[in-house]
Amino acid sequence: MTYEVSKSQEQWRAELSPEEFAVLRQAGTERPWTGELLEEQRVGTYACRACGAELFQAETKFDSHCGWPSFYAPREQDAVELIEDRSLGMVRTEVRCARCGSHLGHLFDDAPQTPTGDRYCMNSVSLTFAAQEGAS
Repeated sequence: MTYEVSKSQEQWRAELSPEEFAVLRQAGTERPWTGELLEEQRVGTYACRACGAELFQAETKFDSHCGWPSFYAPREQDAVELIEDRSLGMVRTEVRCARCGSHLGHLFDDAPQTPTGDRYCMNSVSLTFAAQEGAS
């Protein structure tokens, strides 16, 4: 797959911290309940830490009690790509940034309390957050 933002593994490794590289480029997972964005509640936008593409709006974030930031929909449907993940002996749906192909987390259809029923379970280390001007 060719992405708008395409770099070698060496370039990504030079730009990202070891933890960011492990999650974003090697599909790792941060430990639950440790991410800096888990408790973030301000109005704003969540973007890909690797390339800066805007992915989620704070209005779609909800507390799923799973240990990772969760959203019920991406900012735009084409902001993320969904890929079948058969690792760890199960079938899941991996969520990647559509602009650079970085691993963000997984999508689950187990959130009936949301408008979509979906839970985009994201790694905090995969995202950056920009608060809306004047938001507290």
